[in-house]
Amino acid sequence: MRELTFGHSPCPNDTFAFHALTHGLVDAPFCVTPVLLDIEELNRRAHHGEFHLTKLSVGAFAAVGARYRLLRSGAALGHGVGPLVVARTAMALADAVRGRVAIPGRETTAYRLLRLAAPDLGETVEMRYDHILRAVEQGDVNAGLIIHESRFTYADHGLIKVADLGDWWERETRLPVPLAGISARADLDADTMAAAERAIRASVQYAFDHPEASRAYVRAHAQELSDAVCDQHIALYVNDFSLDLGDEGLRAIERLTHQP
Repeated sequence: MRELTFGHSPCPNDTFAFHALTHGLVDAPFCVTPVLLDIEELNRRAHHGEFHLTKLSVGAFAAVGARYRLLRSGAALGHGVGPLVVARTAMALADAVRGRVAIPGRETTAYRLLRLAAPDLGETVEMRYDHILRAVEQGDVNAGLIIHESRFTYADHGLIKVADLGDWWERETRLPVPLAGISARADLDADTMAAAERAIRASVQYAFDHPEASRAYVRAHAQELSDAVCDQHIALYVNDFSLDLGDEGLRAIERLTHQP
């Protein structure tokens, strides 16, 4: 059986959604070798076409569009799912971005949304997403752009939400927030791409139908997160759009991809 490499994040939403595919619990004419990496690392490796299938930030699509083709299943997209800007004290977004802002990567959707919402953005400091809360808490940066489970834990660090960029996007566009999607390398044949899309959709559906089946796998890759945070994370980011983007999801991706 053909083997395909599949890059995705170790976050609970991905390990939950892709557990069945990884463990051969859904029909597919191939098997996958998962490679679990931070989303910005996946964005970077896509420039070299490193994986057959990979999760990518929508913010990275424009740069790697020649190498990858978006699949309709497996996406992280929805309402109320956007990145947040946090700081130690309450302030306006315009004031927060005048200082140093920690960001989870220049190709992330979060950074693209921040640049759209705050065009007068000052100095940015790239760091891995799970280091940002501590950097803000310790005063290394003025504010932080947070993604993933950090939106559930920032208050534990004594931080305050300055802006919800997902809310901003939804008010501006009346569209869901398109965070990331699964893409297939452009050199795969059409039959393999179609089979991958079907298998990923089946894996997401299996996760919905058997939510406890992936519990140990999710925990193995989220050891520092409580079960409650894992459950919140999954409930927020895995939804009907993960089964199929639909016309609305495709419009949202198209809109964000073609923003300057």
